[in-house]
Amino acid sequence: MLTIELDTLLNEQALQRQDSEERYITDRVNWEQYETLLNRIGDAAGYRVTYLDGILEIMSPSRRHENGKTRIGNLLEIYFVEADIEYFPFGSTTLRQEEKSGGTEPDEAYCIGTDKEFPDLVIEVIVTSGSINKLELYRRLNVREVWFWRNDRFSIYHLREEIPVEFVSNCGYELITNSELLPELDIEMLTECVKNPNALAAAKAWRQNLR
Repeated sequence: MLTIELDTLLNEQALQRQDSEERYITDRVNWEQYETLLNRIGDAAGYRVTYLDGILEIMSPSRRHENGKTRIGNLLEIYFVEADIEYFPFGSTTLRQEEKSGGTEPDEAYCIGTDKEFPDLVIEVIVTSGSINKLELYRRLNVREVWFWRNDRFSIYHLREEIPVEFVSNCGYELITNSELLPELDIEMLTECVKNPNALAAAKAWRQNLR
């Protein structure tokens, strides 16, 4: 049954409508089926696959989604260069651990300082909400900081080693105002540059601000 449903899902004409963001969700999917799907889709099919505890979600990102992710990534990489910060980009590499029963493809992800198996920082652009709790997924993968870009603003979550009562609802992450991984980064200026409809002007303004 799952194979038939996925064959239908992977029909590009069914998913790729004008700047739409389609989601397909199913449950009772085992790890082998998840990995088989990843192999079938490959790297260039234009889908994002997320898996957690048997729930599988496949998303076809919209142009608005991809525009946001690319612009945030471009501006952050300018920051790393200007601030002389060693960084290791993951892009949308699939992050997964079978023993944690979770896997996903972030919009952008980076190790900072040293290269590691899993990134320190993950960025997710939210145009339409999915059903899988991304903070729980990233907690299992031990991602230290997660940035969500939604409604033209960032929400920054930092993972705490201890989980007091007030962080339980966020799966052990604390919602913070500024990044602890990149404490010198001006998040308000970054927000304004991401919102700027002119990508070139935004990049120039961002670089000038950093200098």
